Amino acid sequence: MESEKHKVFVYGTLKEGEPNQHWLTNKENGSAKLIGQATTTQEYPLVIASRYNIPFLLDKPGVGKVVTGEIYEVDETMLKNLDILEDYPEWYVREKRNFLLKNGMVKTEITGWVYLLKTYKDSLLELPFMTEYKSKGSHGLVYCEPMKRDEAYDACADVQGTSNI
Repeated sequence: MESEKHKVFVYGTLKEGEPNQHWLTNKENGSAKLIGQATTTQEYPLVIASRYNIPFLLDKPGVGKVVTGEIYEVDETMLKNLDILEDYPEWYVREKRNFLLKNGMVKTEITGWVYLLKTYKDSLLELPFMTEYKSKGSHGLVYCEPMKRDEAYDACADVQGTSNI
C-alpha cells in the first residue's frame, strides 16, 4: 500500500541550497519531491531571530510580506521526520494554509502544510520582515547548524514568551 502524500511549504533552511535541505534528500527520512516555487497567499512576518539566526514564519497572517518558498510532496515518513526537525508540536505548529504554486506564468492555488511559530515574543514583530530567506543573504545573519550549537543555550526560550529578547 502506498503511503499518503502531503504537500509541505518550506520557507527557510529546508529550501534547495540551504543548510537543512539534506533532510529532504535523505531517503532514510522518507520521500520528498520538489513540486515547485510557491508563495503564501497572505502576508506573514518572516524573520531571523535567536543566537543561531533561525528563520521563523510567525503565525500572524496579514502582517509582514508575501513569502516565497518551495512546495514539496512528501510521504508520511518524511512528514514525521520533518515534525522531529521542527520540534512539532512543542516549538512550531504545523497547519494547513493556502499557497500559490508557480508554473511558468501560471499560478495555481494549493493547500499544504507549513510550520509556524505560534507563540513568540512581541519583539520579533519589530525585526525586519523578509519576502524570501537565504542563510547567506545580504542580511549577514548566517544560520548556525544544530551540530555547531552550544547545547546549554535554548533558542526556543530566546524567541518565545512574553518578555522582550
